[in-house]
Amino acid sequence: MSTSNHTNLTVPEAKKILNKFNCLDIAPVLKPLEKALTREAIILLTSLSDYQILGICAETAAEGILAMKTYSQAFGYQAPDNLPHPEGPVYIKLNGKNGLCYLDSYAGHHRGVLVSCQSYQEGGINEMYGHLPIDLFVS
Repeated sequence: MSTSNHTNLTVPEAKKILNKFNCLDIAPVLKPLEKALTREAIILLTSLSDYQILGICAETAAEGILAMKTYSQAFGYQAPDNLPHPEGPVYIKLNGKNGLCYLDSYAGHHRGVLVSCQSYQEGGINEMYGHLPIDLFVS
């Protein structure tokens, strides 16, 4: 994924932007500038890893599936279709390497998206960020 159309964030700057989301149970609502910087930061770091695993905790299946599709598109993945739509809150796990996806009812209180960056090389990006906003890539 090319980062040429993004600002010139450095890796330490991107990590600093994303670290404020770590250990949050519920992702905050972001102002437009914060949202744009957060998008740029996560796209930079995911572009420097080999693949990502998404963990999405959402209020409804529709909200979770929209988050999965918009994050997947931003990271260059094809999100699966024909997922179940149980009532109430859901948890979705998507492995960007092999496309395996799991969706089930979720009784926990967390809300947002966890992005786990996976790198094959030592020194690559192998960190988890989030809970990021469900609507981070929704226009």
